[in-house]
Amino acid sequence: MYSLPTSADAVVFDCDGLLVDTEACWTVAEAAIFAAHGHPFGPEQKALVIGRTVEAAGEAMAQYLGRLGDGAELASELLEGVRKELARGAAALPGAAELVRVCRAAVPVAVASNSPRELLDAALWSAGLADCFIHSFAADEVRSPKPAPELYLTACETLGVDPKRSVAFEDSATGIASARAAGLYIAVVPSLPGADLDHDWLGTSLAEPALQEWARELGCGTAC
Repeated sequence: MYSLPTSADAVVFDCDGLLVDTEACWTVAEAAIFAAHGHPFGPEQKALVIGRTVEAAGEAMAQYLGRLGDGAELASELLEGVRKELARGAAALPGAAELVRVCRAAVPVAVASNSPRELLDAALWSAGLADCFIHSFAADEVRSPKPAPELYLTACETLGVDPKRSVAFEDSATGIASARAAGLYIAVVPSLPGADLDHDWLGTSLAEPALQEWARELGCGTAC
């Protein structure tokens, strides 16, 4: 029986595809690169890049497209593409704002994202979530981003909590691997339906009543 702990010292959220509907922005930019090289872009190709840093996604695309050595160039194209798409705005995903605010009223919260600071800030502000977080951590602010545990360990250290008594919310295998290596419990709402992902709790939306009830039982209820 998979479940989350009834109490936690902190909750750390991923951003893209979990709190904010930015995966569409990433998909448009990724699909354009694949199309430029005569390749389709579907679930198989998305699985190669989802949850990765811009740099790691560039390397993965370079390998898939047979452009070894061009990872940095493709990463630059990807960053520019996502930047343009995100400038059009991105909304909070269902249940995200309520869940963050309920958790925040009970325990420290933070964001740990594999996006660079520029894109992380843009996503949180666009979704109206920036003011809910005192602490957020971006991929370009650590030596080893996800799937390494450093982002989650840094978040927990800054919050002054034990990772083993904290909960991570994730949507991708890359992020899950990071949180698991750091020792956190893991709640998962997959961005790719049907993905077989490691988890302690698995759902289809942050708005699921059972999840919202879990957050309320942490002893919170005041909006930020």
